[in-house]
Amino acid sequence: MPPAPRLGRRLGTLDATAIGLGSMLGAGVFAVFGPAAALAGPFMLLSLLLAGAVAYANAVASAALAAKYPSSGGTYVYGREQLGPWAGFLAGWGFVTGKSASCAAMALTFAHYVAPVHAVPVAVAAVVALTGVNLAGITRTALVTKVLLAVVLAVLAFVAVAGLALPAPGLPASAHDGAPPGPLGPVTAAGVLFFAFAGYARIATLGEEVKDPSRTIPRAILGALAGAFAIYAGLALLLSARLGPRLADAAAPIHDLVAGAGPAAGGIVQAGAAAACLGALLALIAGVGRTSLAMAREGDLPGPLARIAGSHSVPWAAELAVCAVVVLLVVGGSVLTVIGFSSFGVLVYYAVANASAFTLPRPERPWYSPRWLNAAGAVACLTLAFTLPLTSALVMAGVLAAGVAGRAAVLAARRRRAG
Repeated sequence: MPPAPRLGRRLGTLDATAIGLGSMLGAGVFAVFGPAAALAGPFMLLSLLLAGAVAYANAVASAALAAKYPSSGGTYVYGREQLGPWAGFLAGWGFVTGKSASCAAMALTFAHYVAPVHAVPVAVAAVVALTGVNLAGITRTALVTKVLLAVVLAVLAFVAVAGLALPAPGLPASAHDGAPPGPLGPVTAAGVLFFAFAGYARIATLGEEVKDPSRTIPRAILGALAGAFAIYAGLALLLSARLGPRLADAAAPIHDLVAGAGPAAGGIVQAGAAAACLGALLALIAGVGRTSLAMAREGDLPGPLARIAGSHSVPWAAELAVCAVVVLLVVGGSVLTVIGFSSFGVLVYYAVANASAFTLPRPERPWYSPRWLNAAGAVACLTLAFTLPLTSALVMAGVLAAGVAGRAAVLAARRRRAG
């Protein structure tokens, strides 16, 4: 039997870093600080440091594993190889289902920024258009991501300059003035902020398309994470200083920060938020498609999803399937009620990544990923997962259980046919 076709290695360090950073500077950078401040109160910076520490543990685990297993699929592959098929399936199924919902939510967020009256058709058009970019090849994905990232960075630079130069905006008093956070508030806020850093997984899921993966992937993952943390920390300091306790009530804190600069400033922030949504959505679709490809290769998803074709070596069947699922979620409109379970799924995904890295023998373990850090990362992921709202945890646990039951039924049917 001929070997399965492989994807082409076309991404350099700059391309991979841009995809990771573009994923982390999604719509969350324009909205996450308000909810985090409401939960953490004056301890938001502590929450950001905790989120960054958990993200770092996950990043180094992912980097170490991606260097050893430079193929599509990310933690799905690592879990299978290091812990067994069931652990890999749990990670892959959580990623594919949770991130498909995230894709739909990101598309709708973009549409609400640019055309709120026609949000659903605009969101569908965005999903279809970005799928077309991905079908044109991974180098096109990287190019468009870099263009969108440049727009986002330029807007954030404008926001930083305007925020420092303008007088503090005159906002109404906040109900959070002087109110202490709950006992788990800063930890829950860290869970909210953590997902702003989760984009480095996209670099790992594209591992089969990276040049010199043992060097490029660790550099890209750690470089993207460092850049994202610096930007989020700078914005957190600026917003906390300028908005104070009123940050906790802000639905669009970056817009509030530059409101004194006039209507044009609001338009600039809107354009930056739209570009951030598109950049994150583009990388999300690519990442879910590659993980679906890897699962199809192993029989954990339908085999036809493993098809690769075209001069650009793209997983066209998986990409089209992801597009169809996301469009259905957008049109159904129910995604906004279930998107919370994506957070739980991502933390389970990274818990598997840390556990997989923990099992690496010393000769295969890079210096930057010590075993104690892998163990701490796994515990931290599960801790954050179970501080999420109960409904979100229960919904995602049900989705994971349904996937496990489905896989068990398929394996039993295969054994009966073989016997």
